[in-house]
Amino acid sequence: MAAEVIAQSGARVTVYDAMPSAGRKFLMAGRGGLNLTHSEDLPTFLTRYGAATPRLAGVIERFPPDRLRAWSDGLGQPTFVGSSGRVFPEAFKASPLLRAWLRRLGQSGVQFAMRHRWTGWDSDGHLRFARPEGERVVAPRATVLALGGASWPKLGSDGAWVGALVAKGVAIAPLRPANGGFTVAWSDIFKDRFEGQPLKSVALSFGSQMVRGEAMVTRSGIEGGAIYALSAALRDAVLANGQATLNIALRPDVEAGELITKLSASRGKQSLSTFLRKAVHLSPVGIGLLQEAAISSGTTLGSLSTASLAGLINAVPVVLSGIAPIARAISSAGGIAFDELDDDFMIRRVPGMFAAGEMLDWEAPTGGYLLQASFATGHAAGRGVVKWIARQSS
Repeated sequence: MAAEVIAQSGARVTVYDAMPSAGRKFLMAGRGGLNLTHSEDLPTFLTRYGAATPRLAGVIERFPPDRLRAWSDGLGQPTFVGSSGRVFPEAFKASPLLRAWLRRLGQSGVQFAMRHRWTGWDSDGHLRFARPEGERVVAPRATVLALGGASWPKLGSDGAWVGALVAKGVAIAPLRPANGGFTVAWSDIFKDRFEGQPLKSVALSFGSQMVRGEAMVTRSGIEGGAIYALSAALRDAVLANGQATLNIALRPDVEAGELITKLSASRGKQSLSTFLRKAVHLSPVGIGLLQEAAISSGTTLGSLSTASLAGLINAVPVVLSGIAPIARAISSAGGIAFDELDDDFMIRRVPGMFAAGEMLDWEAPTGGYLLQASFATGHAAGRGVVKWIARQSS
């Protein structure tokens, strides 16, 4: 996006990419449909960036969701709003959009240099790139760093840039997983039986936050959309305390009194699991979760009173013992502190060098917010470069 803005000013632009082909993480983002942005009103939209909202609000207001949708439409990829309010291209994948975008960039004169990994500066302050045929040194008038965070390192965003900027005195918040899963000490019986099983239409709560959606049991823990929505608070709690207790409501739309009434019915010769499945419509994995919680508390599910069982169904405690590796996270938190940037996204300590995207210190939940801010900061950094070149030329 920065390259597009800069090229439109008439400047010559080269994109140096460490990978063999462009947009690999963009293609991964589109694997589930390419959620470009969200249709909610802009004031609500901006709150999704938490502590970074004051620093991101201006650039997103200048390049908001409606403008991103118009940009996609201009590439021949019209968008639609899904039932959740999320915005997707009608093709429902990233590859047609990326192909059209690269074609338009090429027509604008943007060149691509693949398999070029930035390694820092030489003694003259020029950029150094490692490549298969040997090191290359270039001396641009301005540079935009858009190197990503540290999630999905096999796609290029491995956080290797941190050391080079720290050496320049640039303050960088530690890179941490965002929108990722957590580890849970499941029993062998539970993980052998329920690994890969979804918890559907549940409500997850932690502290004052509550999210409805789905989660997925993994062999080592739990992940999924509803987990990701709470991941920042859960991650910080695990880092601070060594663990965090998540509560899961298996039947969030059924009041406690109604649950007690259903559970008070005679179960006859049915096993408890069969009774819970038929009377309360719990899934096998949900029942397994109840059994895990009972065993962890030193009791059995069958010994609980009706009221206690009803309470447990809508407040199953799951102790998160750790954070899944950052390489498995959808995105990452941390990065270049905003105080290190001027209003044009230029790194103050490195004049002529700008930064954008996930390498900056912000995070957001899934739902279109990640791509929107990446596009908007790229657009802002591109504008900053145009202004910088104009000043240097005057």
